[in-house]
Amino acid sequence: MNRTSRSIASALVAAGLVLGLGACSEIADEAAKQVDKEVNEQYEVTYEISGKGIDSIDYHVDGGDATKPKIEKVAKPTLPWKKTVKLRGLLPPGVLPIAVDPAGVEMSCKITYQGKVIAEETAKGMAAATGCIAVSPVAG
Repeated sequence: MNRTSRSIASALVAAGLVLGLGACSEIADEAAKQVDKEVNEQYEVTYEISGKGIDSIDYHVDGGDATKPKIEKVAKPTLPWKKTVKLRGLLPPGVLPIAVDPAGVEMSCKITYQGKVIAEETAKGMAAATGCIAVSPVAG
């Protein structure tokens, strides 16, 4: 191969590399945009608790992050209890009713998103804690 042929071949390889890296860059940019959208997207869920003898309810609200969500608490809630909250991005919706009663406890929790149940649990006994937690519905 002569010097001109090698120069042309090198130029073609370099052009292909630049075009290939450009395509990878576009894919990476699109992936980053999708992650940003999911992280910042707001969504609403409704928590529902029913039963008897429930002492308190802890639940996730907007704030904090997916690994350490902000939690609010309701003591001695009136049952059935229902609360709609806005959450953001990858933050998981979660609700935890807690009860201790020697006469027995019955409780159930439910989380709905856009009219569909995404988590549901039930517990019975003298001391009961059941919780509902779901994956963020906007997490792709």
